[in-house]
Order: sequence, then structure tokens, then C-alpha cells
Amino acid sequence: MARTLITERGVRQVQRRTVVLLSAAQVFGGIGTGATVSIGSILAVELSGSSVWAGAVATVMTLGAALTALPLASLADRRGRRAGQVTGLSAALAGTVLIVLSVVSGLFVLLVLGALGIGVGTAASLQARFAAVDLADAEHRGRALSAVVWAVTVGAVAGPNLIQPGTVVGLALGLPPVAGPFVISAAGLLLAIVLLFAGLRPDPLLLAREIAARDLATQEPAALDLDAQPAGGKMQGTPPRTADQQGPTTRNAGGGSLVRGLRAIRQSRASWLALAAVVGAHAVMVGVMSMTPLHLQELVAGPGASHAGHAASGDVLVIIGFTISLHIAGMFALSPVMGWLTDKAGRTETIMIGFATLIAAVAVAGFGQTSTVAVAVGLVLLGMGWSAATISGSTLLAESVSQESRVVVQGVSDMLMGAAGAVGGATSGLILSWAGYLGLNMAGGLVGAAVLTAAVVALVARRRSPAAGSAAG
Repeated sequence: MARTLITERGVRQVQRRTVVLLSAAQVFGGIGTGATVSIGSILAVELSGSSVWAGAVATVMTLGAALTALPLASLADRRGRRAGQVTGLSAALAGTVLIVLSVVSGLFVLLVLGALGIGVGTAASLQARFAAVDLADAEHRGRALSAVVWAVTVGAVAGPNLIQPGTVVGLALGLPPVAGPFVISAAGLLLAIVLLFAGLRPDPLLLAREIAARDLATQEPAALDLDAQPAGGKMQGTPPRTADQQGPTTRNAGGGSLVRGLRAIRQSRASWLALAAVVGAHAVMVGVMSMTPLHLQELVAGPGASHAGHAASGDVLVIIGFTISLHIAGMFALSPVMGWLTDKAGRTETIMIGFATLIAAVAVAGFGQTSTVAVAVGLVLLGMGWSAATISGSTLLAESVSQESRVVVQGVSDMLMGAAGAVGGATSGLILSWAGYLGLNMAGGLVGAAVLTAAVVALVARRRSPAAGSAAG
């Protein structure tokens, strides 16, 4: 095979291929998350026998994402994006198998363990958006990141609507009908794993570091030998880096990834706002979304339907699946628009748009709680607000810290994002039982208002002192 030298044009080609591969993997991997979200709360009530556990699946999923975000980021930091992605999606594949076994056996603990595996896959999928900007130009970071986020639309929207075809698959395999969607999810995850394992070469993170190291050594762009990168990850022919060139990632290795990430975040005001945006938006979205299937079940089938001790009717499942599909479409379908806004209007401005949309969403869903149409509209707005806040916040975060600290900071961000979602999922059931669906939405509105206020303050401060706030963009 002829050896290929990568130039600036070659870097752009690798970037385009990386975005395409990540996007395709997101399509297949998103099916599992969509199916779990749509019927997870109902399965939890059925298998546990109590509505107290209704939020268990969403809670465990987000907790799994929180607990594994930093280890996956550390793995990517050491061995590249491909290793982190394949590991996370493999855990999700195992999770779908466990959920099928939980349905067959009736064991609630297997459902919980399966949700944990899906959560690990969610952490990997979230980190895929950062992999899209490893090689991206500064003026295109928002759009590159949003392209990968958008790709989740196809798989995630399809997931909740696999309930009906999934029953056919389940029956054909001799399984309970509700297990069918998870069989399809497992097939999608397997395809995503194979695609990334075979195709994500060269690794975008390792290549970006190689470019930075050689530019530092030569003070000018250098052609890089793509074919010199072995399967293990590191590129051959790279001169040893001196202690001064190692940067904070190596020098602070003894302090732990969490400590290094928090230290890097503390050094930038913009990173604080970015962190608040992604964490706050995720907490509001998970808290409201996770309890909406239960609310719709009682709204359509009548009060007490969630305590009936049997599977929800097909009509109820279709309504729930359709509503969650619309919500997920709101999260991902307009991602390119949110990426364009992030690059053109500004990072902070788009964060403000996102949280204003989140506040409108909880108002519509909460005050329109007796109407399935109003709840669906609110869920769509909820997804759109999450999309705007997450894409702009993630882009701001990626450029607010040094390259050496970026991967670990991203892991810390996703860890806190997942933790906030876990808290939202855990408390949402309690709030729903105490204050109803309207109270749950109003609680989300308070969180959204707090972050929106912080973004307005940051924007005003930046405009008064452009030099100090230019990074907030």
C-alpha cells in the first residue's frame, strides 16, 4: 500500500470522514436509548410492582452515564476516541441483552443493570460530539458538533416507534412482545460498534495531538504519515516530547482526572457558564421527560392506570411512543440550526435562546397537562431548548480550556451532566407525586430561569469588557 502523507487538505478530509462515521454510529446506537426511554418507566412499575420505582430506569441510565463519563474520557485521553466509543457502546449492547432477560424472567434487578449499561452507552454517545471537533476549524466547531448530535435523530426517533414492529420480532423469537424493541436495539448497537472499530482510523484525537506536537516542533505545518498509525493508536515516528511540551495532562497525572478537569475549568469564566448550561439543561430535560410517559398513561387510560399491575394497552403505548419521538426529534432534528446559531449568533446568545425555550416548554406542558397535544408540544420545545443549550454550551466548553486539558474537562462536564440528570430523574417521581405534573414542570422552570439569568449577566459583563469576555463568544 502506498504511504499517504496528510496535509492541511488531508486533515479536512479526515475531519469529514470522522463526522460521517460518528454520525452513522449515532444513528444505529440511538435506537437503544430511544426504546429504553419510551417504555422504561412502565417496565419499572410492572416488574417492581410499585410506582415508587417509576423513575428508576431514567435515574440509573443517567447515573450510569455520570459515573462512566470521566473513565471513558480518561480512556479516550490515553488511547483515543475510538477506544472510548467502542467501550461505551459495547456496554450498551450488554445492557439491551439484560433488559430482554429482565422481561423474560420478570427480575427487576436485571432491568436496573440493563439500564446501567444503556447509561454507559449514553455517555459514549455524548462524547462523540466532542470527537467531531477535535480536528474542526474554530469557525466551524458548532456545526461539526451539531452534525453528530443531529445524527441521533434517526435512531432515537425510531426507537420509541419500534414498539409495534418490535412486538412482531418478539413473538417471532418466542419472546414477550415488549422485549422485541430491545432485540432491534441490540442489532443497531452491534452495527455501530463494528462501524467505529473498523472505520475510525486515524483516530481524530490522536491525530490532532500529533499535528499540535509537530507544529510545535517545526513551528510550521508538517505532513503527517497516516499509514504509520498502528491499530493500537499511537503514531509511529513521533519524536519524544520534552517535559515542557507534555503540558498539564502529563504533569498533573498524579492529581487524578477529576482534579485536573476542575482545575482547568476554574481558570476560565466562560467554562463555568458552559458547564452550567449543559448541566442545567440536562437536569430540566431528564426530570420532565422521564415522568411524561407515566403522566400520559394516567391521562389516556385514567387515574390509577400505572398501578393496574399489567402492561399498558397498545393505544397508550403508541401515544407515549409518538410523544417521546417528537421530543427526541426536538432534541436532535434542529441540531444543525443550533450549530449555525452557535457559530453565527454567538455561544452565550445561543445558551440564552436555549433556556428561554426550556422555560416556554415547561409552561406549555405544565399548564396544558390535561391535553396530550399540549404535553407533546411542550416536549418538543423541551427538546429544542436542550439542543440549543447543549450544543452552544459544549462548543463554548471545548474552546474555553487548553487542548491538553480538553478531553478531561469534557469528561468532567459529562459526568456532572449525567449526575444532574440522575438527580432530576430521581426527584421527578417524588415531585410528581407531591405536586403533580404542573409542579414538576414549574420546578424545571426555576432551574432554567437561574441559568438564563447567569447567561444574561455574563453577556452584559462581556459587552462591557470585550477583552475579558471574548472567549464566551
